[in-house]
Amino acid sequence: MLRALSILRELNRQQNTTVDQLHRVTRLPKPTVMRLLGTLTGAGLVMKGERGIGYRVTSDVQALSAGLQGGPLVAEAGRPWAVELTRRLRWPAAIAVRDGSRIAISLSTAASSPVSPFHATIGMRHSMVTRALGRAYLACCPEAERRSLLRLLAASPDPEDNPPKLDRVVRTLVLTVRRQGYALRDPKVEPRNSNTVAVPIWLEDAVAGTLGLSFFRSAVSQHALVEELVPALHQASREISAALLRLHSGMRNTGSSSFCTGGAPH
Repeated sequence: MLRALSILRELNRQQNTTVDQLHRVTRLPKPTVMRLLGTLTGAGLVMKGERGIGYRVTSDVQALSAGLQGGPLVAEAGRPWAVELTRRLRWPAAIAVRDGSRIAISLSTAASSPVSPFHATIGMRHSMVTRALGRAYLACCPEAERRSLLRLLAASPDPEDNPPKLDRVVRTLVLTVRRQGYALRDPKVEPRNSNTVAVPIWLEDAVAGTLGLSFFRSAVSQHALVEELVPALHQASREISAALLRLHSGMRNTGSSSFCTGGAPH
């Protein structure tokens, strides 16, 4: 049982994990790794990765721990559309979920992007106030949740989380993101040669996560951003929200979803 959990723990850290990686990290013999993967696959907790490469967790891991419910489910729902965004636009896509007062990368296609500004990003936690994926969440989440987040941010020693006049900064951020229909990274934070544009992913009236594309500033004009990247993100977000609702409904019998820039209530 402990060996199977060590496999699951490592699978949950990455988009796709190969048998060789699991062997190196867990120090289990490869035949044991293969046998445990077979058992976990049969139980519906693990499935083959994209194009049959490596393995990844499924949303059924939620049954094991409430702490796993956000990232894997949103990533499972959004994976095909994130992959398609990168195939079509070449820029790396990412899906992120709330982790306390920060936003954490649950899925990234950086490894398959030929022009990615970043390397591995899965598991990284970013500021809600300065980073696009966090800003899209903070601007579109319900008011009660935003007030709760503000209390957490106000207690943070990190200047990205808690800048001077935090309340005013967040009010301006919310108005800007809602007016534009998308969030961008604060241009004053590193890396300054790149940017990220992000939109929310919805499950009913709650923000389940955010979807973003990262790009080099010198390679994407304002026109290309607004006319190409943003519409593609909105379409992918709608598809992911619908897929997430189907997954969630299948497990918990919930109702319908909504979409922020398409008229989600606040």
